[in-house]
Amino acid sequence: MADRFLFFTELLAMPVLDRKGRRIGKVRDGAIVPLVHPSRIDRLLIGGGDAWLTVRYDQVRAIVLGKGISLSEEQLVPYHDDEYMLRIGRDLLDQQIIDVTGRKVVRVNDITMGIQNDGVRDTLSVLEVDIGVRSIVRRLLQGALPSQWIRRLQEPIPPNSIRWEFANVLEPDPLRRLRLNISYQKLEEMHPADLADIVEELSPAEREAIFETIDSEAAADALSEVEDPKMQASILEALEPEKAADIVEEMAPDEAADILSEMEEETSEEILDEMDSAPKTEVRELLEFEEDTAGGMMNTEYVALHENASVMDALAALRGNEDLLEGLNTLFLVDAEERLSASIPLARLFIASANAKLKDLASETLIQVSVDERQDRVTELFDKYNLLTLPVVDDEGKLAGAITADDIISLLRQR
Repeated sequence: MADRFLFFTELLAMPVLDRKGRRIGKVRDGAIVPLVHPSRIDRLLIGGGDAWLTVRYDQVRAIVLGKGISLSEEQLVPYHDDEYMLRIGRDLLDQQIIDVTGRKVVRVNDITMGIQNDGVRDTLSVLEVDIGVRSIVRRLLQGALPSQWIRRLQEPIPPNSIRWEFANVLEPDPLRRLRLNISYQKLEEMHPADLADIVEELSPAEREAIFETIDSEAAADALSEVEDPKMQASILEALEPEKAADIVEEMAPDEAADILSEMEEETSEEILDEMDSAPKTEVRELLEFEEDTAGGMMNTEYVALHENASVMDALAALRGNEDLLEGLNTLFLVDAEERLSASIPLARLFIASANAKLKDLASETLIQVSVDERQDRVTELFDKYNLLTLPVVDDEGKLAGAITADDIISLLRQR
């Protein structure tokens, strides 16, 4: 590969020669047309005066560092801006992109391109995005020294680059994003906490671009991991109410209520109006509680069974609530009037027979709080009794929700 690659900074200002070796102009930029090919430099933009000309990739015969670009066809057309083009110099160089494998936002210093020859012509394709010190040195020296000298001088510096297929270009304009065939599918596959870290580094327009494009479930998971409540609210406020509602529906009701409580009432109502009735009802009920009370902290997603239920009944209930299993550690028992009567540590199910009664596995002391209990008292109970989950009841003793250790950790981090 050593003799068959080219840096974009080397491509810039390379002379373009006609079939007789006469200079037509020099390269001003290069462009990919992603809908045609994801990495090939489909166009070279050249200029020698006021107007720029367009060179198609199939009009190039040879690309030689230090000599120039020789054409096999000379009928060039004037350059006109094309929204289907991703221009390297204008749209990538010095811009922020997302490194999917490194899970971070980086700035593009240069682009490494491979030169392939099919026996007829040389073709350029983007291989890597260069982000390290080596590419900075190369840019500083470009034009001051011959390219071959710069290559030798940069050799001791370790390269730092991202393969092109693992680089996500950020494009806020929805229409241009579509025309450039930019997808954020790779971001959906990231851990929500990593995606949240990336989102927090972006501008508001770039955040909006990601959240309006990725799957609603992935968006909900990432939004839940964003630490700043005001940023969470601003992300939803920037989206269309229908898209925001789709995301909120995928969130835990308590998290959704916390975010909506940060918004103007008119905006939150628009989002609630777009939601399905069941999740909307849950979120509305939580919004009625003061933020610094147990009611404002609790989640309404829990598993409760009748106090006469067996272990077999519990296992059936768990299979019916698979989406809750990741964060579930406690089951609750209620009487015929839905009043809380006991809590069961989930781990106890695995050492009991299928016919055993759940109430025989219950914790000896039932610790609970009312929906009006203050936040400080709730945190004290978690600390004093080393709780993982704390049930919350209404004025009649009916189970209203549950607070988890994760909720307490999030609260303490915000402080």
